[in-house]
Amino acid sequence: MLKRKIQKVLHDYFSSESSKVLLLDGARQIGKSFIIRYEAKKFFKNYIEINFLEDKNGEKLFAGISTVKDFYLKLSVFAGGKMGDKKNTIVFLDEIQSYPELLTLLKFLKDDDRFTYIASSSLLGVTLNKTLSKPGGRIQKVKMHPLDFEEFLWANGVGEDVVAHMKVQYSKEESLDEGLHKKMLDLFKKYMLIGGLPDAVNAFIATNNIVEVRAIHDEIYELYKGDASQYDDENSLKIKRIYEMIPSNMENKKKRLRYSEIENRKGKRSSDYEAELEYLVSSGISLEVLSVSNPKFPLRESEQKTLIKLYLNDVGLLTNLLYRYNINAVLSADNSINLGAVYETVVAQELVAHGYALRYYDNKTKGEVDFLVDDYDALSVLPIEVKSGKDFRRHRALDKFVNIDDYHIKSAIVFSNDGSVERNGKVVYMPIYYAMFMVPSTPESFLIP
Repeated sequence: MLKRKIQKVLHDYFSSESSKVLLLDGARQIGKSFIIRYEAKKFFKNYIEINFLEDKNGEKLFAGISTVKDFYLKLSVFAGGKMGDKKNTIVFLDEIQSYPELLTLLKFLKDDDRFTYIASSSLLGVTLNKTLSKPGGRIQKVKMHPLDFEEFLWANGVGEDVVAHMKVQYSKEESLDEGLHKKMLDLFKKYMLIGGLPDAVNAFIATNNIVEVRAIHDEIYELYKGDASQYDDENSLKIKRIYEMIPSNMENKKKRLRYSEIENRKGKRSSDYEAELEYLVSSGISLEVLSVSNPKFPLRESEQKTLIKLYLNDVGLLTNLLYRYNINAVLSADNSINLGAVYETVVAQELVAHGYALRYYDNKTKGEVDFLVDDYDALSVLPIEVKSGKDFRRHRALDKFVNIDDYHIKSAIVFSNDGSVERNGKVVYMPIYYAMFMVPSTPESFLIP
């Protein structure tokens, strides 16, 4: 079984007397249902699971429920023999977005407090916007993502002591020894081939066969496109088109979404595709990077929703679309293939999984940078550049950017395949796998003096 970081969140929830219902949100096929099922059965004698997506497409037993009493009646039909009490019965409401009215009902189920509840969703943001009555403070929403690189290392037998040693080296801005560097770089390249979708990772571990892994990538990629028509019939073709454009957009110099190419109609703007973009991001199948007009802390103050970059939520899906079965495109050191899109995608995937909101800046006179994140400790913006080739020390735009006094940049990071860690002025060079340790600072407590 794959070890996931979200297990601690679930363990803490099941061990507590929380006043909220935990709702795990994220794209389909990232392991939400499996990990909830696995952890819940450790804590509760009576385990009840209802997949509302299957119910909606089948018997519709739970359609139209508006009261707690009606819910209990339908639940008794479904699992009457397992209905104990709060301490011994867990009810897992899977794919709850299929019946938006049940999100409202969660508040009343929690107030009644007859059982312990947990829910999952793969389109929570869009569903909440369509729900007239919100569940208010009764939901504890937690976002889940595909396996990040650290979880991929666990899956491949790398012990936590090794990861802890690497984290110390990262925090001290020091390199790994040559042998460990080569091992980590090899695993990171394999991570770019396989990605973090659990079925793909399990297939890789079990078979080491890229053909079987790619078959899973194909299936999930088509599932993601097919889901668009299920949730929004009117705009499904445009959603699919935007989703299919992501790899080719990554090959463009600016990498931004070109609105005129979605329907091959000039004059189209971001405002014409708000619903489609909201779906792609809220469903978790795409990662958005917003532009900022003024790269100063905090970035939220100047973010713009017009010049958007989109990445696939999983780097394995991208390398499948770009290179199919040719693993050497990623594994070899051949510079004839530009892997910039792949390296940017994997770093975006890591940063989002660790809780960062992604932004970028692009200005002809003042420079450009791949990613900008808020550094709350330094009260500054941290620029991040991602380099896939050997010329990673060449970054004229970044050099100019970090030295503009008005931006108050204190430090910048350049990620590459090189194993040495080196600080040159404001720029720190780090191996690409050190992206696994970038997390926003979250102190356990902070007392205001």
